[in-house]
Amino acid sequence: MVYFVATPIGNLKDISLRALEVLRGADVIFCEDTRHSLKLLNAYEIKKPLLSCHKFNEKEAADKIVEAYSGGKQVAVISDAGMPVISDPGNIVCRTLTERGVPYTIIPGANAFLSALVLSAMPADRFAFLGFLPDKQGERQKLLQRYKGLDITMCFHAAPQDVDRYIADMYAVFGDRPACAVREITKIHEEVVHFTLAQGLEGEKRGEYVLIIGGEQAADNPLNSLSPEQHIRAYMDEGYDKKEAVKRAAKDRGVTKSELYKYSIDL
Repeated sequence: MVYFVATPIGNLKDISLRALEVLRGADVIFCEDTRHSLKLLNAYEIKKPLLSCHKFNEKEAADKIVEAYSGGKQVAVISDAGMPVISDPGNIVCRTLTERGVPYTIIPGANAFLSALVLSAMPADRFAFLGFLPDKQGERQKLLQRYKGLDITMCFHAAPQDVDRYIADMYAVFGDRPACAVREITKIHEEVVHFTLAQGLEGEKRGEYVLIIGGEQAADNPLNSLSPEQHIRAYMDEGYDKKEAVKRAAKDRGVTKSELYKYSIDL
């Protein structure tokens, strides 16, 4: 069997017992960066042959994985952090295995953007994961234009050197929106910062970021023209309790429930 194994996104303890079992039982492990993966494997005293599978050699790696499986070996595929394939190498391997009839499965685990979405407290009943944006500004803004009309929360990955330019282009395309930047997830300096696209994100950028951006507010929703108190009261007048009224008003406005809670205290 070929196993796609999720690995920790920060804290090395965030690995499942099943993941450790599979890695210990593997005959060979394909990984994004052998030096990086050695740190995880050494922490759990796992010594296995490591072969690289990154974005520059993924097709060749896929052929080697098929060959190893055909030779009766148990294969594990990991990335530097989180689930392989999700903003990481592995999708070409999946397609190759499917085309050649090689069975594979996943060992689930840590995921950066889902963790960030929870930490952001922004609407999570429906959301879109859009990963990393293109390097070139023109291509980046063109892609953002495609999603301008989404009325659901959007999640992006961003390297520290790209955060400010991403936010500037989002503001240029989306206009002002509530936003949240999450970094160093599960680590000692984990940080969650709420801001708006108009304000931008202040401070030096360090570590990998997940940017959570509010969806487009419904322009034809007449409740959005009311004050926050009136907006919440309108839902309460429809029969909703205060908690649900705040939740619905927050969704209408594309903000978090905590931002509106203070307006409901005296209602």
